[in-house]
Amino acid sequence: MSEAPFHPQKGPYLRDMQPGDRFIGFYVLRHKQLEPFRDASRGVFLTLIVSDRSGQRLARVWEEAEAAAQELETGQVIKLDGEVETYLDRLQIRVHRVRPARPNEYDRRDFIPSSTRDLEALFGEVQAVIEQIEDPHLRRLVNHFFEDKEFVERFCQAPAAQRVHHAYLGGLLEHTVEILALCKTLLTLYPQIHADLLYTGALLHDIGKLREFTWELDISYSDEGRLLGHVVMTDEMVMTALQSQPDFPPELALRLRHMLLSHHGRYEWGSPRRPQTLEAIALHHVENLDAQVNRFDLLLQKRPAGESWTPYDRLLGRQLYAGADDDLTIEEQSWTE
Repeated sequence: MSEAPFHPQKGPYLRDMQPGDRFIGFYVLRHKQLEPFRDASRGVFLTLIVSDRSGQRLARVWEEAEAAAQELETGQVIKLDGEVETYLDRLQIRVHRVRPARPNEYDRRDFIPSSTRDLEALFGEVQAVIEQIEDPHLRRLVNHFFEDKEFVERFCQAPAAQRVHHAYLGGLLEHTVEILALCKTLLTLYPQIHADLLYTGALLHDIGKLREFTWELDISYSDEGRLLGHVVMTDEMVMTALQSQPDFPPELALRLRHMLLSHHGRYEWGSPRRPQTLEAIALHHVENLDAQVNRFDLLLQKRPAGESWTPYDRLLGRQLYAGADDDLTIEEQSWTE
């Protein structure tokens, strides 16, 4: 069953379209290009790539293409009256009418995937962990960020990545809460780890992503994000906050900064340093565990209907196996109903 759109006028999601469907809906224009017909006397047609939270689709404007090209801008939401057809065994949209959308005609959540979890409840879990931090210096540093209303609003909205893991609105908050839960379990096994330091590292390790990404109608990198990256920006943000706390112990600050700078674990993964403390290696592995499990889960969810295997993933260098539905036990089947 298809999910309901956030805005009542959204129209069908692209992944639900079938040949012959006639529809009116709202989509983000990702690309446009005027192309000549093979018969030059016919002039040009306009090729579009449109998207929503379910995927993207090729669309073509055959008539009055130049006027449409002048009216439409890449990156904007458009209202499209079209019909789904098949060309060379590929679905495409024949556009009958198209215009820029008005601000009150759409909800951006229809164009960017969003967390399905209760973000207010998730942030409550973040606050609960902050209250457990006993070290006054670390507690004050964390509150420097999490008592800032503007910071919290962006933190709860931000994605954790553009594509790889938790790549949806609210993804950063979700990723952080999952890491905190893993930290709690890890601390029961390794009580020698400095709990307050580990929790502080988990809370702050990705705050640079608030500056690394933009997420108005698509998840994109900012210029600063492309040039510096969130690891460097996180360290910069923490250093700025530390300047307002002149009594913060230098050794504690050094250990925390090392955790943040080394949490990617390897140089080839964009880590300026490799972990060299107990807390740093712990943070690296819980962060990577959560990211990779989420990544596998997202790929498995997006596999073609009825397929046991995902398509080949270039970055992972493999396919992923989900198993057949009839392999589930009776107990597992009851949870899926």
